[in-house]
Amino acid sequence: MTTPRSAPRPDVRLDDGAMERVTCTTCAARVEVRKSSWEQTSIQWHADAVGACLERRASQPGSGPNATFPGCTALDLSIREAAVRGSLSVQSGDALPVNPEGHPH
Repeated sequence: MTTPRSAPRPDVRLDDGAMERVTCTTCAARVEVRKSSWEQTSIQWHADAVGACLERRASQPGSGPNATFPGCTALDLSIREAAVRGSLSVQSGDALPVNPEGHPH
């Protein structure tokens, strides 16, 4: 006898905040971003952004369209700057973490 499969849970991640457009200050690649917290960021790349990203073009992440890209440092900085400025929402509502000892994160 087989156990009936339960229905998949609905994806509600965007219910409390939609993805927002962020432009990289280095190469002008435009991506969709959702910043759940200061530590967690979701990025949706579009074909034009993939073509514009200098770090992505310079990397050799493997072969094929499903190859993994470890991330773009310039875009990460652009996203963080947008969140610090307040032009990108941080869904958690937590204040920007500070490092009073001055050690890098």
